[in-house]
Amino acid sequence: MTKALIAAALLAALSLPAAAQQTQVNIICSVQADWCNMIQTVFAKSTGIKVNMSLKGSGEALAQLIAEKANPKTDVWFGGTGDPHLQAAEQDLTMEYKSASLPQLHAWAQQQAQQSGWKTVGIYSGPLGFGYNTELLAKKKMAVPRSWADLLKPEYKGEIQVANPASSGTAYTMVATLVQLMGEDKAFDYMKALHKNIGAYTRSGTGPIKAVARGETAVSISFVHDGPGEKMQGFPVETVTPSEGTGAEIGSMSIVKGARNLDAAKRFYEWALTAQAQQFGAATKQFQLPSNKATPVDPNVPDFKKIKFINYDYAKYGSSAERRRLIAKWEKEVNSLPK
Repeated sequence: MTKALIAAALLAALSLPAAAQQTQVNIICSVQADWCNMIQTVFAKSTGIKVNMSLKGSGEALAQLIAEKANPKTDVWFGGTGDPHLQAAEQDLTMEYKSASLPQLHAWAQQQAQQSGWKTVGIYSGPLGFGYNTELLAKKKMAVPRSWADLLKPEYKGEIQVANPASSGTAYTMVATLVQLMGEDKAFDYMKALHKNIGAYTRSGTGPIKAVARGETAVSISFVHDGPGEKMQGFPVETVTPSEGTGAEIGSMSIVKGARNLDAAKRFYEWALTAQAQQFGAATKQFQLPSNKATPVDPNVPDFKKIKFINYDYAKYGSSAERRRLIAKWEKEVNSLPK
């Protein structure tokens, strides 16, 4: 983290309209802890607004907003997969807010805002793929999985981790991706077959790649931008995207309807869309593609031009009814099966 970067972010915050006598903002943060801590520290330091930050996966964050609907205790929800943000918008848990910064953002980020009726906005994007431990694969004489089909090979029995889609936006993105890629019946047949090779379903989406890094499992189904940070810490981790095609998350940000600290919430929201603030992902070794077109792109960010993407229908698979239906079906038809 360079002093110049922090200074630029401080200036960006100071140049925003002042919050009207509000000295705190309550944020649920659904990105990695180091990133959450960085934005909490820099925003508070530059504005004098105290940031009360709680870290939760996107599935858990949505559940909290639903539970607090009658008496919201959260002002802003920052980060995490976009599907739950779209569901929060649909359930009237978040408020319409059209930032003046929207034209500075990539088309996919603006589309996320438009689809939600301006109740959420894209702040980063990252592709779904596989993480693998190079040392474990070599030791066990297993090939690198390069396709969804490869994960069904008997050699991977008990060697794969993925999160539970009920608590993890990462895993729900996997379910929705497979349904769109294969058709629903074939996708569920695939996930039933894959179940035999799953060693554990974790609570959070980052759990599996951390387990890969530490040699607790050979392969993870993860967002590939979570790999380079582990590798930088010296772990033998590499990532790959499946040859048949894959989906991507649009990490999002929303202001909670009924926010107690609305002016401070808007100030944070505007700051978080600046190019300066969006550099904190890469500065804390998180390598999603930032939504502000002016943000410098770190070389560790996956090259989207080299990845085969499906035409992911964010509106359909971001709806509450579709998410509930697919997760219930996964629980009943896949998670209930014996290994």
